[in-house]
Amino acid sequence: MKLPEWLSLRHGSLRVRLLIGALVWIALALAVAGWGLRDLFRQHTRQQLEVQLVHQLDRLSAAVNPGPQVQVDLDRMAGETRFDTPLSGLYWQVDVIPPGGAPQLGAARSRSLWDEVLALPPEGAVRLPASQGHAVLQLPFPPDRTLLAVSRPLQLPDAGAPLLRVTVAADEALLAEPVQRFTRMLWVALGLLAAGLVLAVAVQLQLALRPLNLLREQLGAVRTGVATRLEGPFPRELQPLVHEFNHVLGANADIVQRARTQAGNLAHALHTPLSILGNAAAQERSPLAQLVQEQVATAQRQVDYHLARARAAAAIRATGLRTPVRQPVEALLRTMRRLHAGRPLEFVLAGCDPELAFRGEPQDLFETLGNLLDNAGKWARRRVELQVHREGDQLCFTVDDDGPGIPPAQRERIFERGERLDEQRAGAGLGLDIVRELAQTYGGRVSAEDAPLGGLRMRLHLPAAVQA
Repeated sequence: MKLPEWLSLRHGSLRVRLLIGALVWIALALAVAGWGLRDLFRQHTRQQLEVQLVHQLDRLSAAVNPGPQVQVDLDRMAGETRFDTPLSGLYWQVDVIPPGGAPQLGAARSRSLWDEVLALPPEGAVRLPASQGHAVLQLPFPPDRTLLAVSRPLQLPDAGAPLLRVTVAADEALLAEPVQRFTRMLWVALGLLAAGLVLAVAVQLQLALRPLNLLREQLGAVRTGVATRLEGPFPRELQPLVHEFNHVLGANADIVQRARTQAGNLAHALHTPLSILGNAAAQERSPLAQLVQEQVATAQRQVDYHLARARAAAAIRATGLRTPVRQPVEALLRTMRRLHAGRPLEFVLAGCDPELAFRGEPQDLFETLGNLLDNAGKWARRRVELQVHREGDQLCFTVDDDGPGIPPAQRERIFERGERLDEQRAGAGLGLDIVRELAQTYGGRVSAEDAPLGGLRMRLHLPAAVQA
């Protein structure tokens, strides 16, 4: 039979597994303890009843009077009314054992036996323990009961007195009532004990697993960028794990930092010769110089493009990345206003929650959003609007302009590398392609739609950082 998912030892909760294990052992221990205590109490009750029967046997032996006939002094047996109540469960009987003859059963017996006689085994079949002086027997009693009996032979001192056998018996049903009462009280007590133990185990598990909750919170803080390493009062058992986590986090941070440094060094190393070539070609007016300028610009954009992809690929694998959006957005809008200062353009931030954060590098946010704003500024007549809001686990950036717009059939072309719908506009046709590549690298997307202002709306989705 297949276990439920929450009970599976492979996939279940650690707390549930520990609790189930504790409950199983508690149940087994209490069941064994209950069975043992009940058996001990039953044995003790049986022994107590046997002691009482022996006491009554001694009284009966003393009440038998010497003489040729069996006579019992009933006055000495007074005080125990059950001997006088028919079928009360407590009985006595005196048998005569003539030498060589058949025993005379029930020569004298208590009124409680009424018409019944205790069916004792033959005299020779009963062995008396030397340390007790009496035999303990189990006798059948009609209709379907069993009696616990103590019996001993009694030889009177008178000459010619026959051998007697005196017996006192009690119904074993007398044992059932105290045993049942004790059993009920025992199970109630064990039930309360089990409830207390389960509560203690639950509290113990809660206290024992609390450091794991702290570890989870610290890992969440690292993931969201609130912290760079695990810190907290962890117990000694978790300290090696915390140390290894911090070591991995430090090594990961070093790898990302080295990748950033190498990317920056590569960009700097290529930027200088490309700038020299571009400046040298700018001083010439020949077709070759113009070709060199165009190829240098294309090479520069290609370098920026591939460096941005490499940086984004490294960033998306890093932990703890968190870039607040509001400040970079305002800085980009100020840059765009200065960049397009020669035209009567208005760059407006229509809405942006200060708590929003991008789960990635600040440079990539500047790269993608800057290209969208710059592209909108090239086509807009008077107004560009930017709005930022959250949609699930992603940030949605919408950039609207009031320019001529683009027909739906041609909107996919603007994201193709080197594609320019208007050759009169400045640019190499790589900006929007970089935006799409960076967005896809981060698990986002970019699309073009109709803008409420009458022009084009660019909608960019990037992963959102968890709020601190």
